[in-house]
Amino acid sequence: MAQASSIERLPADIKSRLQELLQDPRVTQLDVTARINELLEAEGHPDRISKSAVNRYAIKMAEVGEKLRQSRDVASMFIARVGAAPQGQMGLLINEILRTLAFDISLKIQDADLKEPETLAATIDQVKALALAVQRLEQSATINVKRENEIRKAALEQAAEAVEKTAKQAGVSAEAIQMIRRDVLMMAV
Repeated sequence: MAQASSIERLPADIKSRLQELLQDPRVTQLDVTARINELLEAEGHPDRISKSAVNRYAIKMAEVGEKLRQSRDVASMFIARVGAAPQGQMGLLINEILRTLAFDISLKIQDADLKEPETLAATIDQVKALALAVQRLEQSATINVKRENEIRKAALEQAAEAVEKTAKQAGVSAEAIQMIRRDVLMMAV
């Protein structure tokens, strides 16, 4: 098992300070490294961090931050697009997002080093869990589609009844009413 990085071994308060410093665009990574090492020395910690460790950590945090920003942008876009959409449409959206995540995870699993027995066992467990998740996702997608169709059909039935009632009151012939009703209900197909 890999040893924790020098950044991961930092005390929580010093790690928080590191994160604050990295967010300040006026502070260089060299300055961040120096300041954190000064804090470690002042508190009597034997460990020190290197500029390369700070750089790797900054890159990792930037990547995480970028993914978070992208997720928020996508969510905002879909919320703006879908708005107060029926639950079925939101369910379809969530299913699509989960499918994409499952695909991304499957790509990462393919990169696993399967030479170690522990890694192989963990990868097999991940594949099983992913397969089960995808199966459940597809089942919920099927249920969502079925529910949407039932809702649409019920709405069209109500519309057909309203049209029939109005047509009768207007004196439309029974044949014409049946044709109109049939045409309205055909929209469900």
